[in-house]
Amino acid sequence: MTDLSIPSGSISIRDEVVLHAGDCLDFLRTIPDQAFQLIVTSPPYNLGKEYEKRIHLDDYLQQQQRVITECARTLSGTGSICWQVGNYVSNGEIVPLDAVLYPLFRDLGLKLRNRIIWHFEHGLHCSKRLSGRYETVLWFTKSDEYQFNLDPIRVPQKYPGKKHFKGPKAGQYSCNPLGKNPGDVWVIPNVKSNHVEKTSHPCQFPVELIERLVLSLTQPGDWVFDPFVGVGSSIIAAIKHGRRGAGAEILTEYVKIAEERIAKARNGELLTRPMGRPVFDPKDAGQYLTAAPWDQPPSKQQRLFQKSKTYST
Repeated sequence: MTDLSIPSGSISIRDEVVLHAGDCLDFLRTIPDQAFQLIVTSPPYNLGKEYEKRIHLDDYLQQQQRVITECARTLSGTGSICWQVGNYVSNGEIVPLDAVLYPLFRDLGLKLRNRIIWHFEHGLHCSKRLSGRYETVLWFTKSDEYQFNLDPIRVPQKYPGKKHFKGPKAGQYSCNPLGKNPGDVWVIPNVKSNHVEKTSHPCQFPVELIERLVLSLTQPGDWVFDPFVGVGSSIIAAIKHGRRGAGAEILTEYVKIAEERIAKARNGELLTRPMGRPVFDPKDAGQYLTAAPWDQPPSKQQRLFQKSKTYST
């Protein structure tokens, strides 16, 4: 049984999970070159959340550069780094963090393969600009000989019955029976108050977002590392699919939650939103939610509850 909290920071071939309670740089400095196949994270956005201290943007970028440099050193030659970020906001002006972070990766020789748009429907409502409903995942590789497995993340075909209408394959089905490439726009609900995975963390990864990256960019037994692991979602996504997971977190509260969630995941007891489940359609809730009450005659009875969805472990 691997210890989940290892303050000294180290990994062994016998380990399946390593959760370092402390600074990610302290942990990374103990890791040999090219140890990780996938490094995936959502770093602090420098917004002054409970887990970060708001600093000047230039100082923030220097902080990120130190972490990214160590991550690049510990990344396998065929490995990938996925850096998921949103916007830095100052006095109502937004700075897209993917734009200002890109040069840090490029200067290290990493190559951008995709800028994945993660779209979600819920979030803070803005009054002086359009409400933000997407963030980005920058997917970099260390070389041109990188690992990428499309089949495990294919999604259902939109027109599975479509056939070639001319040429030597006329009359044959034109779609891949395994499904289609999911593309670079991913519609996945973010973790809000009624999400089955919600913890006290204010900016929590949905596990299924990381599952796609784990399945497409690693093989069973590979190491997946998250330098800002929070409540452990990246490690959970890794061990769900037979990979090994490592992460670092400085806040004791989140380390404790991560330990509990990881233990449940290893025992098959953790509830997560199933990968590939269609986004909830409000029409499924019936007339009481989708009909504007100011356009309707008063009803005699208001429906207060609805049947909840089931979730997988």
